[in-house]
Amino acid sequence: MKQVNMLEAKTDLSRLVRLLETGQEEVILIARNGMPVVQMTLAQKKSVNRRIGVAKGKFTVPDAFDQWDKEIEDMFGGAI
Repeated sequence: MKQVNMLEAKTDLSRLVRLLETGQEEVILIARNGMPVVQMTLAQKKSVNRRIGVAKGKFTVPDAFDQWDKEIEDMFGGAI
């Protein structure tokens, strides 16, 4: 765990982030007047969900799903 003061964090932010990215440091504390106030760590990577089929099995389409199609079609001026 590395501790730096506020001025060093402002001037060397890129270097500090690189230390986290490369695994040289796991946590960097930023201090004000010698007292740690901020803890920097790597953000957790979000898992990528598949978009197609993501709701498969979550719900079922009712049998009467299409019952209003003709009525709505007529309201908007006929067939598309």
